Amino acid sequence: MAPATSLLTDHYELTMVEAALAAGTASRRSVFEVFARRLPEGRRYGLLAGTGRVLEGLADFRFGTAELDFLADRKVVNERTLNWLADFSFKGTITGYAEGEIYFPGSPLLQVESTFAEACILETYLLSVLNFDTAVASAASRMIAVADDRPCIEMGSRRTHEHSAVAAARAAIIAGFGATSNLEAGRSYGLPTTGTAAHSFTLLHDSEREAFQAQVATLGQGTTLLVDTYDVEQGVRTAVEVAGPELGGVRLDSGDLVEQARWVRSLLDELGNTNTRIVVTSDLDEYAIASLRSAPVDAYGVGTQLVTGSGHPTAGMVYKLVSREGNDGQWKDVAKAAIGKASVGGRKSAYRRLNERGRATAEVVGIDETPERTERDRDLIVPLVVDGELQPGFTGADGVKRAIERRKASIEELPGAARQMLRGEPVIPTVFVDEH
Repeated sequence: MAPATSLLTDHYELTMVEAALAAGTASRRSVFEVFARRLPEGRRYGLLAGTGRVLEGLADFRFGTAELDFLADRKVVNERTLNWLADFSFKGTITGYAEGEIYFPGSPLLQVESTFAEACILETYLLSVLNFDTAVASAASRMIAVADDRPCIEMGSRRTHEHSAVAAARAAIIAGFGATSNLEAGRSYGLPTTGTAAHSFTLLHDSEREAFQAQVATLGQGTTLLVDTYDVEQGVRTAVEVAGPELGGVRLDSGDLVEQARWVRSLLDELGNTNTRIVVTSDLDEYAIASLRSAPVDAYGVGTQLVTGSGHPTAGMVYKLVSREGNDGQWKDVAKAAIGKASVGGRKSAYRRLNERGRATAEVVGIDETPERTERDRDLIVPLVVDGELQPGFTGADGVKRAIERRKASIEELPGAARQMLRGEPVIPTVFVDEH
């Protein structure tokens, strides 16, 4: 049995439930929405990731004996609330954008309809997953956009929390990365994994040649040899002497990567290894990858900048109550009015307005009712959980495959400016339509 996810939350989520139970408002039907008020500075679109992980964790959002004992020992909530938590399982409905979908400011990414208490205690868990995964996926998408069809490899596990490493690998693959170095991500989600050797393997041996011979003897001539532990030129020459013309690749991890890649390419060609690939690593981000466009690089290995969102480690998503039942049983739209943090009340609908060429021109968000749309326009909100029942196809390896296909189609809809590194406003506007 997977560990419970119910304590991956903030203390005040449970104290709100306690107060609502006492006030008789815990069972009021409510609608909460996840959205981002803005994109990270300079970003022109976001890429949603983490939805599948949210749904996987929802199945384990339970309060068993261990969780209840902890809450009782710490006197977090009273006996009445503990009894309510003991019987908790989410029985509401969740709709939202499909994982892999592009989004913009105000996009209603996830909608939770249930009793107030049921929806309230999910807040921290939902946001912690979506904010991290989406930050990684959005950064990864920018890297893919400038990689010019050269494959990118996720290799940032050692730069983040061990569980975040798995999430980051999953998000990167959804965004278009070709493989990950993380084996648990490969096991959990069916992701392709890859890896060869680090500098320590070369240093282990009495000479670079002996290290290369050992690696080739085990992994074959198609392996990639790390050639910058000592002198790059000698490393390349030794790699070719050991593996011959069938050498799969050489990896560069330091120095001026643009000039070094050009020089190494020339040397490899001179030595007859015209098919040997050049892989570069070393704290790459989207700007470094863009600068390498003119260099003869065949693949990129990306770590630190990817798993930290390339300067934006959170997507800035929030979770707000937008509608709830009143004492009279009628729905009432509600919104936060604080300066700089205002929200828009009312249950949302959303579609992407497309022109005759299938290019996106606006994100249209309707309040309480779906605005009129054309046949070209595409609905964005799909059912994820219906009356407590998870809908099929959104979790596990199948969920990743589905998210990859959604990302491909969504990226294809965007105007060409979305793929450029130019800073600016969102590439299409978000238009709110209130039919009242």
